[in-house]
Amino acid sequence: MSTAREITTKIGSIKNTQKITRAMELVAASKMRRAQERMAMSRPYAAKIRRVISHVALAHAEYQHPYMVQRDTVKRVGFIVITTDRGLCGGLNINLFRKTLTEMKKYDDQGIGVDVCVVGRKGEVFFGNFGANILGAVTHIGDKPALQDIIGVVKVMLNNYDEGKLDRIYVCANAFVNTMIQKPFVRQLLPLQKEAEHIPTDKEKFIEKDNLYTHWDYLYEPDSAKTLLTMLLIRYIESQVYQAVIENIACEQAARMMAMKNATDNAKEIIKELQLAYNKARQASITREIAEIVAGAAALE
Repeated sequence: MSTAREITTKIGSIKNTQKITRAMELVAASKMRRAQERMAMSRPYAAKIRRVISHVALAHAEYQHPYMVQRDTVKRVGFIVITTDRGLCGGLNINLFRKTLTEMKKYDDQGIGVDVCVVGRKGEVFFGNFGANILGAVTHIGDKPALQDIIGVVKVMLNNYDEGKLDRIYVCANAFVNTMIQKPFVRQLLPLQKEAEHIPTDKEKFIEKDNLYTHWDYLYEPDSAKTLLTMLLIRYIESQVYQAVIENIACEQAARMMAMKNATDNAKEIIKELQLAYNKARQASITREIAEIVAGAAALE
């Protein structure tokens, strides 16, 4: 059994750790609020451009942009995986890695190659140890990333797609549901999937047939459809990756806040148990000293 002095030392050490985890919890809570504000401001733009692109993908246009064409055979796919730079955020990264590896395995079982671009130090280390083919990586983007910070990995993927080295591109990140829940997702970026965002109205003058909109197209002015669609689609890809980065940062701070809160609560419980053990050890020491005194007094008699 530990002595009272040893238990006191342990209690002091755990109290110091508890102060650190409590401070980290408060810092994460403050950063989470700011990250949520940035996420809320960027969501409307990301949602709107996603709806616009969905409409464009559904159009029966004379010109079909390469990003809209489904390729007959898939030989290689690319994943843009967005992780954190630091740890101490619970199972946030592990859950994302698990879901991403599940998707990768589906292609690997079919003999389809997989390339990876990583945002975040944790992802770079994980996929480096895993032996994945990493085309590019960006780390230490901070809590307020700019589009320029991540545009490099997007260009790497798009260049490989344009050259025919990749046939599909996915983005993998965590979606912020609330402070307690963060869900990992894998979303296809290219080629564009033809999915209707809403039911058409008479005012929109769309004709619905077999759940697809038919016999309509956009007019592109003043430039050609190729020029405008290329610019629009590249901006769309960049906006979706940037939004995923912003949401993942909010998820990171929420997960870290909860992890540090749990660590602080666990330290409190351990301190209670050690305090009880200390009282027992102290009582045993007092009882032993009393017994020795009584025995010594009896011997003198």
